[in-house]
Amino acid sequence: MSFPILSVIVFTPIVTALVILLLPAERKRAIRWTALAGAVLALLLSVVTYFSYDIHAGGYQFVEKVPWVPEWGISYHVGVNGLNLPLVLLTGLVMFTGVLISWGMEERPREFFAFLFILATGVFGAFVSLDMFQLFFFYEMAVFPMYLLISLWGWPKMREYAAMKLTLYLFVGSMLALVGALAMYFASGLHTFDMLVLEHAGFTVAFQRLWFPVVFLGFAVLGGLFPFHNWSPDGYAAAPTAASMFHAGVLKNLGAFAALRVGIMLLPEGARFHMSWVILLALINVIYASLIAMVQTDLKYVIGFSSVSHMGLVMLGLASLSPLGYLGAGLQMFSHGVMTALFFAVVGMVYDRAHTREIPKLGGFAKKMPLAAIAFILGGLASMGMPGLSGFVAEFPLLLGVWQRYPLVAIVACVGVVVTAAYILLLIRRVFFGTMPAELERQVGDITVLDKVALGLLAFILLALGLYPTWMAPLVQSGVAGVMRLLGA
Repeated sequence: MSFPILSVIVFTPIVTALVILLLPAERKRAIRWTALAGAVLALLLSVVTYFSYDIHAGGYQFVEKVPWVPEWGISYHVGVNGLNLPLVLLTGLVMFTGVLISWGMEERPREFFAFLFILATGVFGAFVSLDMFQLFFFYEMAVFPMYLLISLWGWPKMREYAAMKLTLYLFVGSMLALVGALAMYFASGLHTFDMLVLEHAGFTVAFQRLWFPVVFLGFAVLGGLFPFHNWSPDGYAAAPTAASMFHAGVLKNLGAFAALRVGIMLLPEGARFHMSWVILLALINVIYASLIAMVQTDLKYVIGFSSVSHMGLVMLGLASLSPLGYLGAGLQMFSHGVMTALFFAVVGMVYDRAHTREIPKLGGFAKKMPLAAIAFILGGLASMGMPGLSGFVAEFPLLLGVWQRYPLVAIVACVGVVVTAAYILLLIRRVFFGTMPAELERQVGDITVLDKVALGLLAFILLALGLYPTWMAPLVQSGVAGVMRLLGA
């Protein structure tokens, strides 16, 4: 039997969390080093898996399948292909950098890192699941720790409100999706939750058209699709830095990926029938959220609405039902995850030193935190689709794919790119350049070495994908080919 590398990746965080909880609360140094060890192991295994995948063979690899509840057709079934493998790598990156950014956490670090790692296991497990019941199991495991992270360590002014709002939205969405999943289970007559089997279940056209919006929208709530995005900016604003990085960088992509994996791939006829209005909602995401971001005065809310806008681009790509659109959507999920993790890391560093996120009260941070400023500028250029960075590599094929089917939508979506450039450049000028307020001069210092390592790694990934996209694009393309076969394209 081959080494179960995916299972080790999935369960490394939760085992690390259990070890951390066994440590005495006062041993903060041991807690931090244990968290770092678990994060490094998960990241290294993710990197090994990523570069060990055989693109020419394609399909699902590193597959493991063990009966779980056989009388109900439930199994522990995992595997990766060109679409979910980059997201596994992304989760490892965000997990590792989140630990580095949170190194100075003094308020109950034992419980903080434990909940963060339980969240990571939920995300890893949902991304690699090939069993629909198992996907829901890990999906819910990823949601509940976020409530605790926000309500216990979040911004005091609104943490309880934001945590409850996030949980209620995501709970209702997941219940909708679960009802649709159960409908597929019983309608198939196959007595299995195995998604590889359900792909060929032969659901009737009427069934697919009826249940697709239930399943797709249920998951799209987590993906931040308009008008179900309302929970997201508040959740970003209230969450502690590492939780914001996970929330924006990974959880949102989990919603979009699940909408693709369960909605589009299992109900392709329903997808073809309903995508005309889904693409309209996604277009509203892109334009509306970018305009709202432009008028915000809270630094975290700007990045929060920017993330909603960029997830709208992912949904546009999925709604295009074209190979180029799906290639762009796959790359955009990874690029968006790295970019927003970098953004929220820098915002956390600014807030920790200035004790405010009000943009009019900030300025001149490039002199005190030069590397943080450079990293933020790189992230900003990537978000506006600058050539040579990951955003361009993702957005160019995505918009081409949309153009092939909906030319007018592609043209209007470009307005969002222009607005993004406007508010990002304004934000950089107001926060990092100009004169620093006198009251901040004494209290603001440079970031730590660990902060620099985290930002350097995230910035390097944005550059590497932008300058040399062939280390990821062919992999995503191989995964897209499988989706296109199910769509009959």
